[in-house]
Amino acid sequence: MDEKNSKCVIIVDEELPLGIIVNTSSILGITLGKHIPDLIGRDIQDDNNKNHLGIIKIPVPILKGNKNMIRELREKLYTSDFEDIITVDFSDVAQSCKTYDEFEKKLSKVHEKDMKYFGIALCGNKKKINKLTGNIPLLR
Repeated sequence: MDEKNSKCVIIVDEELPLGIIVNTSSILGITLGKHIPDLIGRDIQDDNNKNHLGIIKIPVPILKGNKNMIRELREKLYTSDFEDIITVDFSDVAQSCKTYDEFEKKLSKVHEKDMKYFGIALCGNKKKINKLTGNIPLLR
């Protein structure tokens, strides 16, 4: 992925409790990182020769969303116009599970329209990401 023309953002429902916001952001970031290995820098050593694992080469702003806006955004991302955008979502279904097996079983029985999205992460073409998220303020 070309870092000059790429952008990544995370949008989280600001009405969630702080712990759920942090958990959602962490899970979205970890999963996004799996799918964008070219944007993760190499490991670096400090001046004491201590190793520090590579981090993402571009900023990843966390933006302020709400459940309706995240749902609308998720629906747009299912269209062919945005099929090239890497999209990770995190919902109440995932949050309620203790294991991945449990999540797989629950999710397979839930219609997408019945899920409450807590957050969504996007990465891809900078112009497309800006079109989708350019007017969303930072979560502070």
